[in-house]
Amino acid sequence: MRRLSTELGSGQVPVVLQLPQLAATAGLKHGFSTLALGSMARTVGGADSRTPARLALAEELTLPLENVVTAGAVHGSRVARVDEPQDLVPQTDGLVTDRTDLGLLVTAADCYPVLLFDPVRRALGLAHAGWRGTAAGIAADLVSALALHFGSRPADLLAGLGPGICGRCYPVTPEVAAHFDRCLVRPAAISGRFQLDLRAANRRQLEHAGVRPSQVFQHPACTYESSFLASHRRQADGSRCACLVALA
Repeated sequence: MRRLSTELGSGQVPVVLQLPQLAATAGLKHGFSTLALGSMARTVGGADSRTPARLALAEELTLPLENVVTAGAVHGSRVARVDEPQDLVPQTDGLVTDRTDLGLLVTAADCYPVLLFDPVRRALGLAHAGWRGTAAGIAADLVSALALHFGSRPADLLAGLGPGICGRCYPVTPEVAAHFDRCLVRPAAISGRFQLDLRAANRRQLEHAGVRPSQVFQHPACTYESSFLASHRRQADGSRCACLVALA
């Protein structure tokens, strides 16, 4: 790894962010891209997901881009097992694998990347969690998929929540707020809206699924507040950041 950053740094634009606790964990590679590498969205009209920006991200983690598998990210809760390289898994928001030669990638622009690492069974999961996927239980389904396919025990898992829109910056309609427990929403300054804390919702879901609270780590950056991260609500230009993970 060449230019990964575990903290934002004073006056500097980070290239790839990490969670310090997971960066120090043997057997795992992970990184959250910033706009310094460019948008991670698929090229408009492009034939596949292998864009120059994604190549740069893969190089930061010393992974061959041809071995990176991307989740289709359709704001659902479907989780798929991946055993061999392929460009894209359509209609899927979560991926799991136990292959050391595969990278898993999701893109987001306010939604949360959720990663799970099992250091005992040597397995890995990654999901894209927007409000719809979170309401549908994507984080808990990722825990269940690791247990189903690889025998992972929730108490063994290390979890990471990447940068996403924070609870201060995410006003939603009453219809959206109704999908979540009242402790996760509060009245917004905008009349008739509520502030939704997606980070807390996913953390709560992981803990209810059996992941130890002390083993859930979260990045503090808010995509809306951070100009170096893609945010659909700040600037709806189609830009995306990505989370890339792999077993080392």
